[in-house]
Parts: sequence; C-alpha cells; structure tokens
Amino acid sequence: MKIDGGARMKAAGVASRRPRPWILAGFLLASASLAAIAQTATSYPSVQRVAPNFVLRDLHHQRIELRAYRGKVVLLNFWATWCGPCLVEIPQFAEWQKRYGTEHFQVLGISMDDAEAPVQAEERKLKLDYPVVMSNEKVEAAYGGILGLPITFLIGRNGRVRAKYQGAADLQAMEQEIKALLLPR
Repeated sequence: MKIDGGARMKAAGVASRRPRPWILAGFLLASASLAAIAQTATSYPSVQRVAPNFVLRDLHHQRIELRAYRGKVVLLNFWATWCGPCLVEIPQFAEWQKRYGTEHFQVLGISMDDAEAPVQAEERKLKLDYPVVMSNEKVEAAYGGILGLPITFLIGRNGRVRAKYQGAADLQAMEQEIKALLLPR
C-alpha cells in the first residue's frame, strides 16, 4: 500500500496544510520592503545624484554650507578620532588640500565623534587646514546612514556625487579621480 505525503504526515502526527496565499503575499511584501530599505540606506546618495546639502558650524564656529562649494571638486570625508583607517587617510587629505586647493578643490571633514574636544585636539595635532564640522542625525540620514568609517564622497563641480569610497580607500586611485575631476571641462 502506497501512502501519499499528506497521509504520511498525518500518520506522523503532523498536520498537513497548504500554505495560505495571504501569508505568502505578506512574507513577500515584507521581504521586498526590507530589501528596499537596506538598498536605500547603503546606496544613497548614489553616483551622479546631487549631494544632499547641509549647513553646519565648523570647529571655529564658521557657517559651512555644502552648496557654497559649487564650482569646486569636494572631498567629503566622514571620520572619527577613534577610527584608525580615518587617521591614516586624513594627513593625505590635508596634503591634497594644500596641493590642489588653488585648483578649485576643497576637503570637508565631518566628524562622527560625540564631543568636539577630541576632534579639536586631533585637528590641532594634524594641523588641518580645511573645515571640520560635527555630524548630526539629519546629515547622516541624508547620506544614507553612516555605518562604518571612513566614508568619503567625491563631489564634482556641479554638486553631483562622482564617487563613494567606503572603508580604507586606495588613496592613489582616489587622487587619480580627483585629478580627473579637476581637469577643465
């Protein structure tokens, strides 16, 4: 005697039920929603989209507005004093500010630290000659949620994101991208 799967399940004390379509639909909808949220959080602002504007005060209480740097190539670096790879990159960024600043290039640092004091100490220690602002939730959300540091965006003269570097970046490749963006168009 051959027993079908459903009868075998009943014999084993397991109830056999067909999946209900509304449960499957709910699962698929929830999965799609989570995927969309995850994609948005990790990909915005994507390359070629306009970089979200912000207005913040730097460590010297000067007003810094991203939009004011239109016409320049901007290296926007999210960092923290406790981030080892960040502290390796920052001296190179300071060097690029000195080397390319007269060619319409600007470095902007956004610190993810909770307090200004360690950031001010690091700014003095590294002798940074570019603006450093303290981040806030609004800026972090606008840039897709800052998870993991460093994160650096290269923004073209037209205000559009041209590249995003997450984690310790290949600084030679980044400099080549900067040089390409600085070429007259």
